[in-house]
Amino acid sequence: MTLKRYEIDKLEHKIIHVKKRGLDLIRDPMLNKGSAFSEKEREEFNLYGLVPPHVSTFEEQIKRVTENYRRKDTDIGKYIFLEALHDRNEILYYALLLRNLEELTPIIYTPTVGMACQQYGHLFRRTRGMYISSKAKGDFKKRIYNWPEDEIDVIVVTDGSRILGLGDLGTSGIGIPIGKLSLYVACAGIYPSKKLPVIIDVGTDNEKLLKDPLYLGEKRHRIKGEEFYEVIDEFIVAAHERWPNALIQFEDFTNDHAFPLLKKYREKLLCFNDDIQGTGGVALAGLLAALRITKGKLCDQRIIFLGAGSAAVGIADMIVAGMVEEGLSRQEAQKKFWFLDSKGLVTTTRGDKLAEHKIPYAREEKFIKSLLDVVKTVKPTSLIGVSKQPGAFSEKIVREMKKYVDIPIIFALSNPTSKSECTPTQAYEWTEGNVVYASGSPFDPVKYKGKTYATGQGNNMYIFPGVGLGAVACKATKITDSMFYTAAKTLAKLVSKEDLQKGRVYPDLKGIREISAHIAASVCDVAYSEGFAWEKRPDNILEFVKSKMFQPVYLPYKPV
Repeated sequence: MTLKRYEIDKLEHKIIHVKKRGLDLIRDPMLNKGSAFSEKEREEFNLYGLVPPHVSTFEEQIKRVTENYRRKDTDIGKYIFLEALHDRNEILYYALLLRNLEELTPIIYTPTVGMACQQYGHLFRRTRGMYISSKAKGDFKKRIYNWPEDEIDVIVVTDGSRILGLGDLGTSGIGIPIGKLSLYVACAGIYPSKKLPVIIDVGTDNEKLLKDPLYLGEKRHRIKGEEFYEVIDEFIVAAHERWPNALIQFEDFTNDHAFPLLKKYREKLLCFNDDIQGTGGVALAGLLAALRITKGKLCDQRIIFLGAGSAAVGIADMIVAGMVEEGLSRQEAQKKFWFLDSKGLVTTTRGDKLAEHKIPYAREEKFIKSLLDVVKTVKPTSLIGVSKQPGAFSEKIVREMKKYVDIPIIFALSNPTSKSECTPTQAYEWTEGNVVYASGSPFDPVKYKGKTYATGQGNNMYIFPGVGLGAVACKATKITDSMFYTAAKTLAKLVSKEDLQKGRVYPDLKGIREISAHIAASVCDVAYSEGFAWEKRPDNILEFVKSKMFQPVYLPYKPV
């Protein structure tokens, strides 16, 4: 049986049998080679006269698009250029991305994707992904079949309610699933045709968007309560029915929905929430690497969180798992954390009703309002920011923390860059260079007293692509916390001594494919051990995983 457009011949190996001809072939971004179609292909597929006469090499094409990309003088201009390339030639797009990952990731994802989402209705050129409108409730099963691909490995879905640190962007939030899935392909080799970005449009409470004539979503306020969950459930059922083996990744839902959705579906199908579990995994990996610098033990850490949402609790839960492995009980481990939300220290004594996800970490002690006073009381070893409050880690707070610990660990993880709790330059200057720092968005290296620090970026792209690849490769039936925990430990082990000497607690992104392969292999191993994998266990899991990874190269075509 062939696919609708093409089929890779498994017998001849790496030969693609193609049905399309002429302009139909050129206009298919998964099949288009542009000026690189060979003379034989031009003859067999009726391409003469439709492409320039020179047969370009792949390297010539890479050089051309690189030059054009670097001519753009704004980040949003670069984003538009890359998406245009994405729309016309996916192989070339992913080859360019993979070769220049550190340069291009801040454009296709945070922080530039945030600006692109904010301007989405004004930048819109060509549709990508599926738009599931709540007004079509009752018809999702029919509409899901409008998507042309019968094989989907990964779905990233959002309702646009909490995009990065920017809040409710409604349907304009589709840029986040698009960016995440580009990273799935580039970092972990998920096949481009087997990914699906989805926005579930349940309205928006962003008044600016509701008044914008170019906004592309439903112009009504968000639906609430049980109606919201009915819409999500209908989509999940429809998607799972058509693609029963697909991994569903929940992305950028508000806290009041993120936790209930994960709790509802995690035991029923292959899914996870990246803001909770992915963020937790990457932060734990950074902390484990940081302890190689400070020479501390995980179970001895005193950790203050500024922010008490899904990311904070996800990180804490993952660190608790590590502390339990070192010998603490779960209750003992949870006492190592102090959370501050918008009101102050999360305690059982402050008189308000706490959200369910905060209760396990609520302190049974006197309420303290300010972060500085909590630092003075707790004398923390680690300070983690997931608050979206720029500058919240002030000089006074950082210097106060330094009084109690020789090398503080400061993770300012809020995205985008403008929301970071403090910059690496500030952290190094305020601690006289004695700090382990990581951020959520990329910063340039810092020079301080003759030494250059290449600070680490606690980006979820280190974790979620490898977890997804592992789950898909072994045909896992569920994603467990232990899979994320082993992914975090694997990532931490891949941080080299040279990385640590530079102040980095994450490995170089240039090796992201190898990193993702090792994480995927570790996830597969857990799935096999826990009995959640349908694929037969291979003799060499790492090589098995690597064999499943898409490579962005042109393959020869044969006509059908």
